[in-house]
Amino acid sequence: MITLGNHVWRRPGIAPYLEASERVIRPANLSRFAPGRGVAVAPAADGTPVGVVNVIGSLFLDTPRGMFEVVDDLVEEARRTTPVVVVDVHAEATSEKVALARWLDGRVTAVLGTHTHVQTSDARVQPGGTAAITDAGMTGPHDSVIGVKAELAIGRMRTGMPVRFETAEGDVRIEGALVECGPDGRATACQAVRVSV
Repeated sequence: MITLGNHVWRRPGIAPYLEASERVIRPANLSRFAPGRGVAVAPAADGTPVGVVNVIGSLFLDTPRGMFEVVDDLVEEARRTTPVVVVDVHAEATSEKVALARWLDGRVTAVLGTHTHVQTSDARVQPGGTAAITDAGMTGPHDSVIGVKAELAIGRMRTGMPVRFETAEGDVRIEGALVECGPDGRATACQAVRVSV
C-alpha cells in the first residue's frame, strides 16, 4: 500500500489514478467529494489481509475535517475484514500523532506518523498492543534539508524569496518502522529501521 499526504493534489493528473487505485490511498479526512479513498485492505507477502487507514492532522495543515471525526469509522471498516490494521497519520505536530496513537491503542496494530521527514526515536508498543512511532522518517537523500538541495532550501529560508526546489543527492537511506504482530492484530514489537543504500 502507498499512503499520501498534504501534497496529494500537487500533480493534477493524479485524480483519475486515485479513483481507480486500490493500493494507493489519500488522507480520508480530505473532502468527501475528492477522488480516491482513505482506507483499503490488501494482502501482505504471506497472504494475511492488512487494512491501511490514511489520515492527515489539522495543526499547521489545511484540512477540511479533523482526523478524529473520521478515524473511528475507518478503523471499524478495516476491522470488518481483518484484525491487522495500520494507521498512517500524516501530521506536522507530534502532539496529534501521539494523541491518535493513544486514542487507538488496543484497536489497531500500529499508528505510524509521517510528514516531518525526520525519524523519531520513540518506536514502542503501547499497553493495549498498538505499535507507534511519531515519525517513520524519510526515504531519500539525507545529505539535504528534508530531501531538497540544502543551498536552495537555506536560500529560501534566509531571503523569503520563492525558489524551485531540486532533489538532493547523496547519503540515500530508506527509513521506516518494522512492526511485528500476532494473528489477533496485537503488536508484539516495533522498531525504527534505517538502511543506507
